[in-house]
Amino acid sequence: MIDNFSNSQTVRKQVIATKGGVVAAQHRRAAEVGAAVLEAGGDAVDAAIATSFAIGVVEPWMSGPAAGGAMVLWRADESRASVINFGCRSPRELNPADYPLSGGPKSSDLFPWPAVVDDRNVMGATAVAVPGVVSGMDLAHQHFGKLPWADLVTPAANLAEEGLIVDWYTSLLIGANAKVLSRDPDCAALFLEDGQWPIAGDWTALNDRHLNQKTFARTLQRIAEYGAKDFYSGEVAQALVRDVRAKGGSLSLADLADYRAEMVDPLTINYRGGRVFATPGLTGGPTYAKALELLARELDPKKGKPGTATYTGFARALDAAFRLRFENMGDHESPKAPGSTTHFSVVDRHGNMCSVTQTLLSIFGSRVVSPSTGLLLNNGIMWFDPEPGKPNSLAPAKRCLANYNPVIGEDAAGRRFAIGASGGRKILGAVMQLSSFIMDHGQSLEDAFHQPRIDVSGGSNIIADRTLPAETKEALEAVMPVVETRRNAYPYAFACPAGVMRDGEMNMGCTEIMTPYGDAVNEKM
Repeated sequence: MIDNFSNSQTVRKQVIATKGGVVAAQHRRAAEVGAAVLEAGGDAVDAAIATSFAIGVVEPWMSGPAAGGAMVLWRADESRASVINFGCRSPRELNPADYPLSGGPKSSDLFPWPAVVDDRNVMGATAVAVPGVVSGMDLAHQHFGKLPWADLVTPAANLAEEGLIVDWYTSLLIGANAKVLSRDPDCAALFLEDGQWPIAGDWTALNDRHLNQKTFARTLQRIAEYGAKDFYSGEVAQALVRDVRAKGGSLSLADLADYRAEMVDPLTINYRGGRVFATPGLTGGPTYAKALELLARELDPKKGKPGTATYTGFARALDAAFRLRFENMGDHESPKAPGSTTHFSVVDRHGNMCSVTQTLLSIFGSRVVSPSTGLLLNNGIMWFDPEPGKPNSLAPAKRCLANYNPVIGEDAAGRRFAIGASGGRKILGAVMQLSSFIMDHGQSLEDAFHQPRIDVSGGSNIIADRTLPAETKEALEAVMPVVETRRNAYPYAFACPAGVMRDGEMNMGCTEIMTPYGDAVNEKM
């Protein structure tokens, strides 16, 4: 693959060990909010809740209160893992007949489903599913939170009152999606300037333009003051349902009032003398578990830097695991699609951990904003196959199939890690490879995050980091055709991970080296 970028530039992210807690997130300012909660005496769960709400403000195109997701937790005092599932559901009044197939080309968004008339399952209020983030954070707080709920949500409200600065990266993301954002007047009013791409300023100028997120700030302040119940049965719920139904969606007050996040046992995967805890059910967890099972047979690990056999083992294991996923779970997401997901990981000074992934599904979700709440809404209905009679066919009151894959693991040496990623179907391979770098090769967190990766996620090719040795790429060609590319800030050829590690009493964190916003922030001791 030919490109125009420098071949001499080196990008690294520093990993600093500390006895204090660490938050690693796709946006530095959200990580700072979480780290401040740790400094105030909060638990890892408190920090995760604060980070969850804050990251919905500073990465609104990725997640927010109107998103879904999952959290894997580790409680150090109990030596026990658990999972909180807060995935989206389809509304109970949804009628599959309202999503007729157009007979045209397949959908051009995340999934190559048969196209639906007017893309009703992809864009607009008809694509909105019942969100779960607020319920998930509330359930975590009920079980493990130490600080008051209001103290955890208010920092996000303050960020929204300030408004997200429109820097070059925000401008790039908005500009790349300006055409679809312009279809909803409220979405256009929030993100665009007179219907046009908001330029971040002259190329030599300082920039002080901010998004107007004051309506969102008021919603967050209500959630802070009145709790999660206001989102699901109070004034926020009523305003959200009124807006969605006015724009043609089927979300109802009963859908919100009846939604419950659930705490479940994790998948426990024994691997290389250690173990990994993953999400069960309609997530990436079962496929991740199968990939590790296959990798244990494909790879004879050796400590030290991963070699050619490591990458060919990755390719074979991931290819086989995804074939099984397609057959059994009905997942046909395009491996080229990035998705609209964020991940963050937390470890506190006591060793408690959280690994959290939350998503609007597509970037900018349904591309619809609720004007009364300021919320950018998910397009979770697109997770379903619009063709009837399939394992994942569209139906009312049905849980969405998702690819998010947060994990918490422990290697044979006792080092514990919490890792996850954004990036649609690319997530699974990234998390598996990072797990292997740590558990098979004994790499540090810093080395693992800087190690080149490949992507095998159900397509016909292996996407290979061009910095891999020539002999490794040649060996991969014998497995599947190889397309070489580089790690970029945009678009991402690979997933965008974030993780933390605890080694003895020392904690550390790292994020994808190419994301300009992502950072690990240490608690001040």
